[in-house]
Amino acid sequence: MSAPSADSARAALEALRGEISKAVVGQDAAVTGLVVALLCRGHVLLEGVPGVAKTLLVRALAATLELDTKRVQFTPDLMPSDVTGSLIYDNRTAEFSFQPGPVFTNLLLADEINRTPPKTQASLLEAMEERQVSVEGTARKLPNPFLVAATQNPVEYEGTYPLPEAQLDRFLLKLQIPLPSRDEEVSVLTRHAEGFDPRDLAAAGVRRVAGPAELDAARAAVAKTSISPEVAGYVVDICRATRESPSLSLGASPRGATALLSTARAWAWLTGRDYVTPDDVKALALPTLRHRLRLRPEAEMEGVTADSVITSILAHVPVPR
Repeated sequence: MSAPSADSARAALEALRGEISKAVVGQDAAVTGLVVALLCRGHVLLEGVPGVAKTLLVRALAATLELDTKRVQFTPDLMPSDVTGSLIYDNRTAEFSFQPGPVFTNLLLADEINRTPPKTQASLLEAMEERQVSVEGTARKLPNPFLVAATQNPVEYEGTYPLPEAQLDRFLLKLQIPLPSRDEEVSVLTRHAEGFDPRDLAAAGVRRVAGPAELDAARAAVAKTSISPEVAGYVVDICRATRESPSLSLGASPRGATALLSTARAWAWLTGRDYVTPDDVKALALPTLRHRLRLRPEAEMEGVTADSVITSILAHVPVPR
C-alpha cells in the first residue's frame, strides 16, 4: 500500500478529533493539544480537578489510534522497575532475561503522576527524552511513536510529590482541563442517562481512524512547514522576555523556545497552511510555556500566575509584520 498523502493524513487527524468527541464533551483545546503533541513527538501533562475526564480523554485518544497503549496508576509504593521493567531469573535457562515494563508501548497513560515518589518519577526521564530505557547498563529502545500522557490533580497536595523542573521541562505541553460549562455538563448527564458507559468506548461508537502511517505522513508534512527568520526571532523574543520578567525566578529555556516553534509549526499545518505566522505562536504559547516558568513567591502571593505573565508578555513583545 502507498503511503498516505499529507491531505489524507490531515483528514484522518481531523476525524480523530470527531471520534474523541463521541466520548468526551467539550475539551476541544485539550484534544487539539494531544494531536499537536503526536505531531511533534512530544509528551503531555494534563492537569485538572478530579472528575473532568482527564483519563477518559487519553483512553479515547488511544481508541482512535492503531497504537499499543498501556496505563500505569502511579502510587506512593510504585517502584522504578514497575515502570521500566527488570531482569528476571529464569530457572529453566539459569540466566537473567529482561521483562519489559509498561513503558514499552506507543502511548503510556501515567495516571496521577505526582502521587509517586521522585525516584519513580525519574524513571521516566530517560524514556521521555532519549526514547530508551537503561537497565543494568544496557540501553533498550522504546517503540516508535512513543508518547507519555500524564495526569495530575491541582488541588490535592497531601501525599503528592510535585514534579521537579527538570521533569516538567520534558513535557511538550501542559494542558489545563477546565470544568465544563452548564450546557456541556447537561450533555454529559444526558449521555449517561441514555446508557453511555465510559468503560466501553466501542459501544459509544469510537473507532480507529489513524495509525502509524498517517502519523508519519503528517509529521513529514509538518517538517516541511516553513518558518521565516522573523517568526523565529519572535519566538526567541517571547522566551527571552520570560527570563527578564520581575515576576519570575525561572524563565523559559532554549528547549522551551524550540518547543514553542515546534508546536506552532504543527498547529499551522493542522489549520491548512505550509508556513507559520505569529498568531500560531500566540495560540500555543500558554500550553507550551506555562509549566516551564517558576513564579517568585512574592508574585505568587499577589495572585500572579504563569498564564498571566505569558499573556502580558505576548501583549508587549513586538509582533513581526
